[in-house]
Amino acid sequence: MSPLARWIPRLIIVTALLHVVWAFAQPNDWAGIAADGFWRTSVDPDAPDHFEREAGIWFLACGVTLLALGTLSRAVLRSTGRLPAQVGWYLLLLGVPLSVIYFPVTGSWALLVIGVLALVAARGEAGAPAGRN
Repeated sequence: MSPLARWIPRLIIVTALLHVVWAFAQPNDWAGIAADGFWRTSVDPDAPDHFEREAGIWFLACGVTLLALGTLSRAVLRSTGRLPAQVGWYLLLLGVPLSVIYFPVTGSWALLVIGVLALVAARGEAGAPAGRN
C-alpha cells in the first residue's frame, strides 16, 4: 500500500466534513426548513429563501455522499491493500461538470485534484500484489 493511496480516503473524508460544516456555516435557512416541518420545504423556486435552502441541502447531501465514498474506499484499501481506480473516476465524474458549470465559485477543483491523485495511486498499485498491510 503506497503512502499516496493511504492519503486518498483521508482527503475525501476531510472534503466530506468540510461540505457538512459548510452546509450549516454558509448563509442558510435550516431554521426555516425546520419551522416548515421539513416536508417539501424547498420546492418553491420563487420563495425568497429558496437558494439558501437548496444550497444547504445540496452541500449536506454531497458531504454525506463523499463521506460514504471516503469510508468505503478506506475499507477496501485496508482489506485489499489497493485503492480501486473507480474512486478516482467517480471523483472526476463529479468534479468535471461542477468545475465547468460553477468555476470559480466552487471548490470542485478539489475533487479533480483528489480524483487524479486517486488514479495515480491506483495505477501505481496495479502491479503490486494485493495483501493486507
